[in-house]
Amino acid sequence: MHYRRYVEGDDAQPVMVGEPPPQGELGEPPPPGELPDAPAADRATGGDREVAFDELQRGYETDEGMVVVSPQEIEAIRPQPSRAIAIEDFVDLADIDPVFFEKSYFLSPRTEAAKPYVLLLRAMERSGRAGIGRFVLRTKPHLVVIRPAGDVLGLETMFFSDEVRDGRPLVRDLGSVEIADREVALAQTLIETLKTEWDPARYEDTYRRDLLERIAEKRPVQGQAPRPSEPATGQIEELLDALKASVEEAKKSRAGTRKRSA
Repeated sequence: MHYRRYVEGDDAQPVMVGEPPPQGELGEPPPPGELPDAPAADRATGGDREVAFDELQRGYETDEGMVVVSPQEIEAIRPQPSRAIAIEDFVDLADIDPVFFEKSYFLSPRTEAAKPYVLLLRAMERSGRAGIGRFVLRTKPHLVVIRPAGDVLGLETMFFSDEVRDGRPLVRDLGSVEIADREVALAQTLIETLKTEWDPARYEDTYRRDLLERIAEKRPVQGQAPRPSEPATGQIEELLDALKASVEEAKKSRAGTRKRSA
């Protein structure tokens, strides 16, 4: 597969890709029979011109127009890869909105750095704070948070503030929604009923599990009648009725679990 780049023209007369227009003037249609047959995907419009790679330039569009930046200017300010993470601040981890987290890693110390590694880990565990730092991977600068993760240090790469959108403009007119105190109290009851300790093992990827089981069978399942679809639940008109039903169901489920455990 080959990639080709074109400068768009104002005319739309077909010509062969990579070939100049059949006539002397751009956009002038060729005489009948002079345009070879070719698939539509292999044709460009009459005003288009193929651009060589060395003709490309990088630019940034501003309010006043396009600003072109040369490869030499980009190279002069390109950050160099770093082997160390420079910690700039220590913050309360609970203050960081999870929307800023990108990818998770574990940090492993070199042999000679084992004691500083453990010292930093224990100090952050006692203080309840996490370190905010920076480093450069290849040519991309990263903002990171370093935090205790069990008996090791975890590292989360983060989005910069200008990379995270503000969701408030996307949701409008919430200020006009009226909620009664008893509705909030009932919703809180539901939350308290379903409250538990965080255990990631409880939330299994059932799709992956079922898929692996199917693969392990190594044969298609044939002759089975399709499962009947569940009847559609009617729309519940009142929010309070839905919350009450949820609370009662949660209580029954918890009671059944305690009986089986006993």
